[in-house]
Amino acid sequence: MASRVEAIYNRLPVFAQNWACSLEGWRINRSRYDRTFSRMLDDATERANWSVEQIYEWRDRRLVAFLKQTVRSTPYYREQARRAEFDIDGVKGLDDLPKLPVLERRIVQSRNSEFEAELNDREPTQIAHTSGTTGGGLRFPVIRSAGIEQWAVWWRYRYWHKIERSEWCAYFGGRAIMPPGIQTAPFWRVNVPGRQIMFSAYHLREESAVAYLSEIKRRGIRWLHGYPSQLALLAKLAYENSFNLRDQMRWITIGAESLLEQQAAVIKKVFGRAPIQHYGMAEGVANISERPDGILVVDEDFAAVEFVPSSSGGWKILGTNLSNPAFPLIRYEVGDLADLIPGETAPEGEAFAGCRVVRNIDGRRDDYVILANGTKVGRLDHIFKDLVEVREAQIVQNRIGAITVKLVPGDGFDEVVEKRLKAEIVDRLGADITVDVQYVNELVRTKRGKLRFVISSLTEGGIELNGSGH
Repeated sequence: MASRVEAIYNRLPVFAQNWACSLEGWRINRSRYDRTFSRMLDDATERANWSVEQIYEWRDRRLVAFLKQTVRSTPYYREQARRAEFDIDGVKGLDDLPKLPVLERRIVQSRNSEFEAELNDREPTQIAHTSGTTGGGLRFPVIRSAGIEQWAVWWRYRYWHKIERSEWCAYFGGRAIMPPGIQTAPFWRVNVPGRQIMFSAYHLREESAVAYLSEIKRRGIRWLHGYPSQLALLAKLAYENSFNLRDQMRWITIGAESLLEQQAAVIKKVFGRAPIQHYGMAEGVANISERPDGILVVDEDFAAVEFVPSSSGGWKILGTNLSNPAFPLIRYEVGDLADLIPGETAPEGEAFAGCRVVRNIDGRRDDYVILANGTKVGRLDHIFKDLVEVREAQIVQNRIGAITVKLVPGDGFDEVVEKRLKAEIVDRLGADITVDVQYVNELVRTKRGKLRFVISSLTEGGIELNGSGH
């Protein structure tokens, strides 16, 4: 169904596509920002200024209540409790969670329906999609209030930095907002209700850079948001074209990927603003936000977050969602690593004073895929978001205009799914891309146990080199 809608959308003229984007923006705003959102945002803002004792007490009470409801309503955990592998009686708070087993993503993928709760008074839900760190798709229900609370927490940190919801944003994300074969501007579409100018991540290259930058300047956009790989590339192209936006920019916020030091450096050098970091995910099991003083603080009131030492260095992030009883995930291994000093807490004077902090998040660090026309495309997770039949995936590029997709097939993977995969790639990267699919039993990890989702052997495709703009 989604592919048919996209096919119709791609045939529309530009003005009609703008209307379609605005219509979808209106739908999202209507479901996301209502009186419930305003109340949740006010409550979340107030909690961030509580004492650390009050915050931890709130989190632990919420955690215990969530665990009890989960065992009653969710087939997977009810069975775990019956087999005495999930004893919640001994859990009084976050410090007791290690008494329960760690939940791996592969278990959720293979037994997905067993995590769907049987709730009598269930709120309306919507289906969330994520490809996670491994590229394997995951679909799950999220109750309406959980989605609203998550956005309230995300807007709380934006408000800390004085970003208002009325502020227009230049958005660089993974959505395919226009057909890949388009060669001339505009390379953007407008979402009026969402206050977004949505720029295509699949058309940004040397030849189109001035069009992107000129539109940002013409509209007086003060806020850039998107994948750091794309924003660093935009900064690099602005520098090469002597395009000055320093006096115009006020905020640059990033998400979905790890921020590399060289990316932060080139973004600040060119745009005059250091990127503001935030860490979160669709599963809602962890959230970390940057305060105005640059400290990355755990949003302790939103989820129960654990940091467990990794044998390969760093700290594994485990999370328990506290707001979505429709699909509870307890001690869920996110797949990302944190760098931190045990016992280090946030200084007084700003939100979550006395709460836990991290120094850095080691999540996605993907190389670029280079298309035949020279376009560099960063984050490609949207390709896999609906492909729940893929256990893990990795994109490898050894020559321009061609990629190899290495994947570990999951339940239900067949030729039909492979065709869907190739169609998703073509929809985003164009018909000129050469795609080879290879099936493997497992994918190679880094020394820290991370899966690199995109690996390029091309000098111009390596994120470590190109993220700096040098």
